[in-house]
Amino acid sequence: MKTFSLLCLTILGLSAPACFAASARNVILFVPDGLRSGIVTPETAPALAELRASGVDFTNSHSMMPTFTMPNASALATGHYLGDTGVFGNTMLMPPPLGSAPGAPSRTPFIENNTVLNELNDDPRYHGRFIRPETLLAAARKAGFAVAAIGKSGPAGLHDMALIRPGAQSAEALVFDDTSGNKGGLEISDQIKDEIVAKTGHAPMAPRRGDNGRGGTCERAGTLIANEAQQGWLTDIATKVVLPRFQASGKPFFIVFWARDPDGTQHNQGDSYGQLVPGINGPTSMKAIANTDGSLRQIRSALVALGLDQSTDILVSADHGFSTVAKESQTSSAPRIPCAGHEGLLPSGFLAKDVAKLLALPAADPVNGNRPITPGGPPQFGHTTLGSDPTKPEVAVIANGGSDLIYVPGSDRKVVTKRIVDFLLTQDYVSGLFVDDALGKIPGTLPMSAIGLKGAALTLQPAILVNFRSFVTDCGLGTLLCAATISDGGNIPGEGMHGSLSRADTANFMAAIGPSFKAGFKNLAPTSNADVGATIAHLLGLKINSNGALVGRVMTESLVGGKAVKFEKGTLKSAPGRYGLSTVLNYQNVGRTRYFDAAGFPGRTVGLEAALNP
Repeated sequence: MKTFSLLCLTILGLSAPACFAASARNVILFVPDGLRSGIVTPETAPALAELRASGVDFTNSHSMMPTFTMPNASALATGHYLGDTGVFGNTMLMPPPLGSAPGAPSRTPFIENNTVLNELNDDPRYHGRFIRPETLLAAARKAGFAVAAIGKSGPAGLHDMALIRPGAQSAEALVFDDTSGNKGGLEISDQIKDEIVAKTGHAPMAPRRGDNGRGGTCERAGTLIANEAQQGWLTDIATKVVLPRFQASGKPFFIVFWARDPDGTQHNQGDSYGQLVPGINGPTSMKAIANTDGSLRQIRSALVALGLDQSTDILVSADHGFSTVAKESQTSSAPRIPCAGHEGLLPSGFLAKDVAKLLALPAADPVNGNRPITPGGPPQFGHTTLGSDPTKPEVAVIANGGSDLIYVPGSDRKVVTKRIVDFLLTQDYVSGLFVDDALGKIPGTLPMSAIGLKGAALTLQPAILVNFRSFVTDCGLGTLLCAATISDGGNIPGEGMHGSLSRADTANFMAAIGPSFKAGFKNLAPTSNADVGATIAHLLGLKINSNGALVGRVMTESLVGGKAVKFEKGTLKSAPGRYGLSTVLNYQNVGRTRYFDAAGFPGRTVGLEAALNP
């Protein structure tokens, strides 16, 4: 049976009775990066709480798995699951080395980077479009809408990669991010530079993050400030330059505003230096939430002042949730590091070190000129290639945070993958394994298709997705807000990370308001970031070049005149592997559209239940 639903009339040009006539001419997608659903209250975020209470409260919302920024940006931008977009992590293994990536040439680029995105788009393997499904912003631009993507570098540009090329922007097709106006960053036309100075009082260049961009080390704690200056500049651009310009044009518009906070601050906050409590629940994280709450308030106020509030729908959807970083293991053989007064912490790249030892293969750092990695020396960013020729690795381990990707491009792919799987089932930091469907059934694992990772994408398919263990601390705020996860990367214990398959990371904040949406409505049905993309396409009346069948659904039950939808819960469980461990997936269905609650080994993943029957 097909797992994922097809979109309605506005997406694929097909007849579908669930489609409703679009009632609004303008749409704003507001993305509060890394905002957890349960942390929003009238006290912590009054503007977000008020929007949720007055409009639609999506009480059963979901991030894509794995819960990283760029994968979820691709879902929001297209309405497709990751198996179609091909964005499996913030860092992946690419076929050719990229000249624009740090440590170039490198096959493991961090893709939250406009130059990297441009180079990927130019790769003939992707036929001129790195993400196969057409993005909504690009389709809206071609349909005559005024469009803008504003905010965090990487996810903002991904919404219309044609606009991040030099000279590509126009008066009504704009991108502003945290590189704008800076050397090597996005260009700003002379006319708009003058507008920025005249209307905002700011210099025509995005401020740097400053101390907010400084994470902790083993010698000192991370930042104690939010990303206020940079985000304030971008919010002023949106409200004092872009919105008045679009209002004057008389065109319908679609704007994406991607707020870096609270994500950026939660990653680096120093409130919980070396300690799991309060973790990401301290005062610095609360400042970051208030910072983004202020951006939303300013945007809504500007809509009222310009007379646009009654013709504009606002959808708010965080890309993912968040957890506190932990760095503990009793089984890993990776050399430990002393940090923040603790001994025995897992180093960056611990998974790669364990796999390298298992396979007895030489290791190289793909972000540092393919230099050999000694057993005691961590790779710069945790990524590691294994084999005698680092440019043609037999195995590559890509560290992303709460989960890692393992590629096996070498010979004997199935044999090597099964050997790695059997080993990982012995490690206490692992909680759940998903493998490429092409490798067949491997005991202890579920196929990647179970979480929407097998589709029409042209990017390299990982062999294994490794989910890391998560657990609940005693922070006193409940299960999901007190979640911690083992993280592979440079963050120290007490800082923040995401990417795991726990419910703490899949439970993103989601709400909507505007003329197309019901007022004061609690939507109990499951929804996802792919559904947000599908719903925006419907509201704008866009016909999208789909390039893939793994798509979200239009959230008709939340639209004016929409009827309730039926949904059910269920569980997938793998055959037991080594030591009897089985990977379990809790999911929900609306028809044939699937939502991923949590996955892993029971007892090692926050929010995972051993059995849920439909």
